[in-house]
Amino acid sequence: MSGGHTLERARRMLALPGAWLEPGDGAYLVRTGPDRRARVMLKLDEAGFEALVRSPGLRPREGAGWIARKPAPPGPPSPPAGRPGFIEGVRTVMAADGRPVDHPANLAQSAVAWLAGRKDADGRPWLTRTEIAAAERLERDAQLALAGAAVTMQWDALPRAGSGGRAGPAGPDDRALRASARVEAALAACEGSRAIVEHVCVQASALQAAEQALGLRRRTGKMLLKHGLTRLARHYRIG
Repeated sequence: MSGGHTLERARRMLALPGAWLEPGDGAYLVRTGPDRRARVMLKLDEAGFEALVRSPGLRPREGAGWIARKPAPPGPPSPPAGRPGFIEGVRTVMAADGRPVDHPANLAQSAVAWLAGRKDADGRPWLTRTEIAAAERLERDAQLALAGAAVTMQWDALPRAGSGGRAGPAGPDDRALRASARVEAALAACEGSRAIVEHVCVQASALQAAEQALGLRRRTGKMLLKHGLTRLARHYRIG
């Protein structure tokens, strides 16, 4: 597995002009020159490649391989008055059929992370560790599906790692579609709580906003969300 230091080096290199990534020799190769004559600077495994797909994100490079997505402008916008910890924006998720769909979202932090830090009147956490773990797993798959929405490409046109006709590593578009299918299966397992789980864990809506969007009475969403996360944990076999 690619270590954290190697990943950070790969991210710094991909931020350089002309740096790119391609599959080769059973791994993923980082080059900083215009073509394959450029020396390989780093080799990454599947886990390292997935980490780059999530951050900084990848998009097709003309000819072959991938380059980093254009970095976002530095510094987050200031939160609106009266809404601490909230940055209004749009988050794109991939639907089960592979289509990217935009939803309003809080870009400051995930809704699950915010809920995980909340406690009830008796000082008990709103969510159990099992519920948090299930929600975070769904979030990760949703983010991986999102990353693929920006790197969808004709994978057959790219060189394969290895030789002798062996299949190379999966492309980011294939990986994103598989993640999207896992998201769909996980949401289906939530049954009647699917909508609230999707709003909070996939669309990153705040709980109150999700209640309003779904026409639920205040505090009803929390009960439905916990029920859905219990089923989600069972689906993932957590706990």
